[in-house]
Amino acid sequence: MPAPPSASPSSPSRPSRPSVVAALRAAGCVFAEDEAELILGAARTPAEAAAMVDRRRAGLPLELVLGWAEFKGLRIAVEPGVFVPRRRTEFLVDQAVAQAPDAAVVVDLCCGSGAVGAALAAALGRVELHAADIDPAAVRCARRNIAGHGGRVHEGDLFEALPGELRGRVDILAANVPYVPTAEVGLLPAEARDHEPLVALDGGADGLEVLRRVAAEAGRWLAPGGCLLIETSEHQAPSAVDAFTRAGLTTRLAVSEELYAHVVIGVGALVG
Repeated sequence: MPAPPSASPSSPSRPSRPSVVAALRAAGCVFAEDEAELILGAARTPAEAAAMVDRRRAGLPLELVLGWAEFKGLRIAVEPGVFVPRRRTEFLVDQAVAQAPDAAVVVDLCCGSGAVGAALAAALGRVELHAADIDPAAVRCARRNIAGHGGRVHEGDLFEALPGELRGRVDILAANVPYVPTAEVGLLPAEARDHEPLVALDGGADGLEVLRRVAAEAGRWLAPGGCLLIETSEHQAPSAVDAFTRAGLTTRLAVSEELYAHVVIGVGALVG
């Protein structure tokens, strides 16, 4: 009787969905089932799947584990050290498109990954798109995300980063500025506090320092009737509206109860 064939070296087996769900749930992931589906769908090998699960269990944000975040139906590349776009910020994009559906020039200030700029370009069609951030890591990431829209990304502090030729031409100025008060940064969830850059979170003593700087200078960059949109919190909204009004903008507050999103919208003066 012939001898049985020798056993071949066993290759690592792909983690099962139930085992991944159990591991993520034990780590405190509220949406363990959905996260397991995404991780197993993204992993190319069993070893990669196991490593991704381990990184998520260690507290790395899911988006950084995957390497992308979904935003307005787009897959936005994200990298370690770059602010991860939030779903509530989709409301800012919707408000911008509703306010200026024929916008030709769009600026995404404090752009982070460039998610807002990419989403606006996707919604509006052919636009002249610019994005800017003070953080070199964010600039590199944003270039990946808006390259397909023909956009340009600039590095620098707020308006100092932008080409002077944009003055008086911007139809939509979206600025997702940091708005967490300095004393409250330490109270943020660990995923933000430990993995996102402080410059993208800390808005100064009352959380509105960067917002005031942007509002004060926005009028010089907006086209006639152009709009500035900035996300803020519910309790900061009255002060944010006041900052816009003091800057000479016609101002209103838009609120989404579903997304718990608050966006201040300021419109520049029309000529004539």
